[in-house]
Amino acid sequence: MADVELRREHVRVAVVGAGFGGLGAAVQLRREGITDFVVLEKAAAIGGTWRDNSYPGCACDVPSHLYSFSFALNPEWPRSFSGQRHIWDYLEGVADTFGLRPHLRFGHEVLNIQWDEAELRWEVETNQGEFTADVVVGATGPLSEPQIPDIPGLDGFKGEVFHSSRWNHDYDLRGKRVAVVGTGASAIQIVPSIQPEVGRLTLFQRTPPWVLPRMDRKISGVEKWIHTRVPATARLRRQILWGLRELQVAAFTKHPGELSFLRRLGKMNIARGVKDPELRRKLVPDYQPGCKRILLSSDYYPALGKDNVDLVASGLKEVRGNTLVAADGSEAEVDAIIFGTGFHVTDMPFKDRVKGRNGTTLAEAWGNSGMEALRGSNVAGFPNMLQIIGPNTGLGNTSMILIIEAQINYLIDYMRQLNALGPGRALDARPEAQAKYNAKLQERMKRTVWNTGGCNSWYLDANGKNTTVWPGTTSEFRRVTSHVRLEEYEVLRAGARTAPPLDDSDDVSEVPA
Repeated sequence: MADVELRREHVRVAVVGAGFGGLGAAVQLRREGITDFVVLEKAAAIGGTWRDNSYPGCACDVPSHLYSFSFALNPEWPRSFSGQRHIWDYLEGVADTFGLRPHLRFGHEVLNIQWDEAELRWEVETNQGEFTADVVVGATGPLSEPQIPDIPGLDGFKGEVFHSSRWNHDYDLRGKRVAVVGTGASAIQIVPSIQPEVGRLTLFQRTPPWVLPRMDRKISGVEKWIHTRVPATARLRRQILWGLRELQVAAFTKHPGELSFLRRLGKMNIARGVKDPELRRKLVPDYQPGCKRILLSSDYYPALGKDNVDLVASGLKEVRGNTLVAADGSEAEVDAIIFGTGFHVTDMPFKDRVKGRNGTTLAEAWGNSGMEALRGSNVAGFPNMLQIIGPNTGLGNTSMILIIEAQINYLIDYMRQLNALGPGRALDARPEAQAKYNAKLQERMKRTVWNTGGCNSWYLDANGKNTTVWPGTTSEFRRVTSHVRLEEYEVLRAGARTAPPLDDSDDVSEVPA
């Protein structure tokens, strides 16, 4: 056993995942002077969701200058809404600019993470070897594990089947009969991109989305030149974009009735792109805009009106050979099935691989109550483990990079507090602090459009609890995660623990009303 221990690499911090969250954490750890860390990435390259999602038409629905780190502005964005390749290239540039390459461990899939109570450290098992770490940062992201529904007969399908995030670029769609299952963010980009080349396209729509026009354009050479020569202009542009999105938050979180103007805009977009009144009727959602993610596209509706496209306003129920049968009984013969059915967000498989104190898995700790964490970062019973894009940190209308940076700032303050306590210490979120924080958060969630808008979205878990979205502005979240409050944690040391009394006067449950 001693020999095995000697072969383990010990690090101060082990970051799991090399997407936006993992790379951002790595940058700020280096800036803080912490260089004893690794970034464990199961794939052969960085990029996370922007590496995996290479389907035709893949692009971001957040303006480029807002969908980037505040400490790594990019004056060379080619479009106001950038495509997948440009965002992936941006992340590659971040890794090079900030000297992250020596810390990256590609092909290291994390199989198991277990807390060692005696040593106050984490044991991290990967398919390439083992590590021990004082602190683990989970940055796997909620959009990393594709979800394909369990469709009876799918195993017997003789054609090609793949998920949008695992696109088979070797399969030629030209002239083929193709089914797209799902009408989420990926599907509305895929459909207009492949429609001109396929023989026939059948779209299975269980629930129509609200789709607004995509105001995309090329960014001119003059704009790029100004942003390069005068960086303050790029920062100003980012601030303006942030401010405009921030002003919209109250409608989503406090006054959903004010979103009726989006309903009118969405219906106008349908009327503009679709001439067939029967098809229009199938495309109008029966729930409040914002309840599900609002999508952006100016070519989705026109594509649905093409002669080689069929919309099946019903979910896929069964597969019989190469025949797809919808819930309404309609059938379609196809050569390929593309699933645009999202990801395991509220039931992410990663939670089964993490064992905290007393051998309790993250899945067991959450149990039937659903995912929750203290300030979106720490889970009670899992000392010195922080999450990036943790429970209730998602956003419905603006850039996730803003949340990621706030959580990274919390991580850095956590490291400072841990260092100040001295060696051989760990911090474990107090269950009562976590419970109080989340009780107030969920109380506030009741009035949001995500809970009241009349839909069943991926924001909600199997029990209907919203464990995904943050019910406020990014300014509020930044304030909530501005610093670590030690009274919310137990301070652990080998063979003992100290737990300062919880002061109810403190802002333990600081979720602004």
